[in-house]
Amino acid sequence: MGEINLTDSEKDGLKAIDERELDGLIDQALREEHSGALHRLPLSSCGPYVATKLHYFSESLKEYRDSRSVRKREDKHFQARRAGSDLSFTFGSMKRRMEVEEREGQLFHVDDHIHWPYRFTKNLQITISYRWRRTVEEAWTHGSIEFHHEVHPHLCYALPRPKRKPSAAKQAQNLQDELSRTWEHFMRLALYSVRDYFRNGGDGREIPES
Repeated sequence: MGEINLTDSEKDGLKAIDERELDGLIDQALREEHSGALHRLPLSSCGPYVATKLHYFSESLKEYRDSRSVRKREDKHFQARRAGSDLSFTFGSMKRRMEVEEREGQLFHVDDHIHWPYRFTKNLQITISYRWRRTVEEAWTHGSIEFHHEVHPHLCYALPRPKRKPSAAKQAQNLQDELSRTWEHFMRLALYSVRDYFRNGGDGREIPES
């Protein structure tokens, strides 16, 4: 899954599964105490959120199946049922996200394939490319905007001062780590700001070059 867009394979996986069939197989898994029947659905292709919930549900079923005492089986059955509900809810949420993306994709698309810099400087730059049109009958117009941000590294006074001053190499690595985290946050802000601009009806002609 990209930062703001689902991949084609994730969309294919979501489209291939009927929500009612999924709920029926979750109930079957609870009755049979294993998730074998669920694995005939391409849930693992529906993105990391759905795949993670499937893993949690499978683990919860195993704990339920391995329980022996009545009290423990009741507790584990409740946990497994809750994990199954989480799986169903997450799948439904992702499917509705896909539907929104496809509806919006008729009028705009923001490219979220952003390459990480090999090395970071204090002057960060992100270029966001997009395409848009006012109606589905119009041809696409392509554009891009550059975001710039000057980083002022900060000292953390909450941590105890080291007994020995870090080496120059260590200080340089610490700076790169901080710049990397800042760049990632900056990149997300840039992507979401362009996406939300179009989502709120913004005109692509009014987007500046930087």
